[in-house]
Amino acid sequence: MYRIFIVEDDEPIRMQLKVLLEKYGYQTVVSDDFEHMVDRIEEADPHLILLDINLPQFDGYHICREIRRQGEVPIIMVTSRDSEVDELMSMNLGADDFITKPYHTQILLAHIAAILKRTYHRESSRMLEHKGVSLDLSKSVVSFEGKQVELTKNEMRILHLLMENKGNIISRDEIMNDLWQSDEFVDDNTLTVNINRLRRKLEEVGVHQFLITKRGQGYLV
Repeated sequence: MYRIFIVEDDEPIRMQLKVLLEKYGYQTVVSDDFEHMVDRIEEADPHLILLDINLPQFDGYHICREIRRQGEVPIIMVTSRDSEVDELMSMNLGADDFITKPYHTQILLAHIAAILKRTYHRESSRMLEHKGVSLDLSKSVVSFEGKQVELTKNEMRILHLLMENKGNIISRDEIMNDLWQSDEFVDDNTLTVNINRLRRKLEEVGVHQFLITKRGQGYLV
């Protein structure tokens, strides 16, 4: 679930946005600690920020600038300011989009969805997660609660197949066929060895009873 931080000093508008976004399946974070807003945003670690320009203590330009110094989280400026100068300044400071109030809610939602897809689609396709276990396909690394271990090519493909089909039993024949398609010839005994090694590596990072054997059927996570 994507987490969106709403930076808005008008409480009714802030709550309207919160209700709207949660209705459409987003997790939201709000704060009225405008003096330390950059710190509050860092603590929340959001996937996207909706940022007003007119704010107490520090304006949206300052917050945008500070956030950009520390990371690349997408920022949409949502403001009643509608001049080209404001839009240009926002973009120059690193904002990803600029929407003026009043806005049509469906248009706002469309902008949010487009930026999230553009930003995270490629990353999500290279990372799988299930029951707290993360598999980084680009690095062949599995991690759990801060610990990580590197997998061999076969181990990674096996875990990848199982996590892509989480909750479903995958037969041994299906796993072997998947490995053959990657030009890795694996017989029944070799598959057993790879499964056992994969289990041991999962246990090394504290993951137990994750890769389940269904006797006579296959495996699932």
